[in-house]
Amino acid sequence: MEEILKRFCSYGMKYKDHEGYGHDLVTLVPEVQLEYNTSQHSTSGKTPALVEKARDFHEMWKRACDTAAICIAEAKEYNKQRWDKLHMEPDFREGDQVLVSTLNFNNLKGPKKMRDSFLAPFTIIKLIGKNAVEVQLTEECSRKHSVFPVSLVKPYFQTEEDKFPSRKKNPTPPERVEVEDYPEAVKKITKARKIRNHVKDQR
Repeated sequence: MEEILKRFCSYGMKYKDHEGYGHDLVTLVPEVQLEYNTSQHSTSGKTPALVEKARDFHEMWKRACDTAAICIAEAKEYNKQRWDKLHMEPDFREGDQVLVSTLNFNNLKGPKKMRDSFLAPFTIIKLIGKNAVEVQLTEECSRKHSVFPVSLVKPYFQTEEDKFPSRKKNPTPPERVEVEDYPEAVKKITKARKIRNHVKDQR
C-alpha cells in the first residue's frame, strides 16, 4: 500500500499546487484505498471489497442510478399529469385585444411599485406558434420587441359582463322618487316629543 501511494503521488507531477509543493500523502489515502479495493486482483480474480465484505460497489452504484432514474421518471410523469389536468391552452386569435405585462418594461416612468402591472389594450396581429403572440405596440412602447410569450399576456375585457359571462346580472335599481311629486311626503320636522323608555329618552 505504501509503494502504491508513493507512485500515485509522484506520477506525472500533476498533484503539485500552484506553489510547486506536493500534496500530503494523508490527503490521498482515501482515493488510493478506494482504487485498491475496487480494482480486480490477479490472485483472486475479484475485488478486495467483494472478497472481504461481499459488496460490489459497481453493482451498488448501478442499482442506485437505476433507482434514481425510475424515481425521476415517475416524478416527471406525475408532474405531466398534474399539468395536463390543470393547464388550459390560451385561446388567442388574431385581432383580439390583450393586456401585456410590464415585467420586462424598464423604460416606464415613475417608481416601480407604482407602475401598472399590465399595459392595455394591444391588438394581436400574428400568432407565433402556441406559446407567443405578436402585438401592435403603441408609439411609447415602440422600442420593445413586439413578440411576447403567452405567460406575459392575458385577455382584455371592456366590461365586467364580458369578463364574467356566467355571473348573474344585478337587478335594475328602482327609480328615484322626487319629493315634489308627493305632497304627503315629510319635508321638515317642526316639533318633536320625548318618550320615556326605561332609562333613555327617545324622540
